[in-house]
Amino acid sequence: MKNIEVVAAVITSGNKVFCTQRGYGDFKDMWEFPGGKMEAGETPEQALVREIKEELDTEISVGDFIETVEHNYPTFHLTMHCYFCQVVKGNLVLLEHEAAKWVEKENLDAIDWLPADRGIIEKIKNIK
Repeated sequence: MKNIEVVAAVITSGNKVFCTQRGYGDFKDMWEFPGGKMEAGETPEQALVREIKEELDTEISVGDFIETVEHNYPTFHLTMHCYFCQVVKGNLVLLEHEAAKWVEKENLDAIDWLPADRGIIEKIKNIK
């Protein structure tokens, strides 16, 4: 089974978390934390900064590591490194996603998350 290594940015502002909706592929219309595949030689932090600039035209600062999620999808294994992030500069412009919204931490369960992303919801909700 193919292994794909990605990074995910849990962008927060106060009690809210930035969530993005996929506009393509097998998981179209499901919600995820923005991010993407790591490139050779990149650290997770470098990959996050690059991916968020590419996907959302926004500069972020990468904060605390949340956890690495390991999830088996039907055709591949996903390794996803998740970090809390903050917007430094920019307006989170949707260049690749169908939609986005800010969601209060206590309401994160109400969203139709991708299976791997669902794995960190409880940790995010319990961070003060």
